[in-house]
Amino acid sequence: MPADRRETVTEQATSAPATDTMAYQVATDLRALRAFVCAGASARGLAPHRLELLALAVSELATNTLQHTTGGGRIRLWTEAGHLVCDVVDQGPTRTFGRGMPAAEAVRGRGLAIVEKVCDEVAVFSAPEGTVVRIRLEL
Repeated sequence: MPADRRETVTEQATSAPATDTMAYQVATDLRALRAFVCAGASARGLAPHRLELLALAVSELATNTLQHTTGGGRIRLWTEAGHLVCDVVDQGPTRTFGRGMPAAEAVRGRGLAIVEKVCDEVAVFSAPEGTVVRIRLEL
């Protein structure tokens, strides 16, 4: 997908192919989570200049999990049809995307807007294991 076009879609749960997974429970897990995602994405061929964008998106989503839900969350990572795919799964409510960036004076609320800006696609859906935010970056 071209860099200037972003999509937010609603997606139905499907069984994911073999994945790498990592759970996180507390804020001190975020550094290891970013390293896990970057290592897995690099091994799968994500361009080096996109690794930081992926790490930012995953960090924002995982931080949302830790701030707004209980029980932590889990990351799943795999490739599919020329894309790196990453799920962030937690027990929180379905997130609303497509709201745009908050005003400069807003104290909070930029995380989901940032995720939409840096990822090629963002989907959110409910699955038996919880709420899933699925992000895709073209390889």
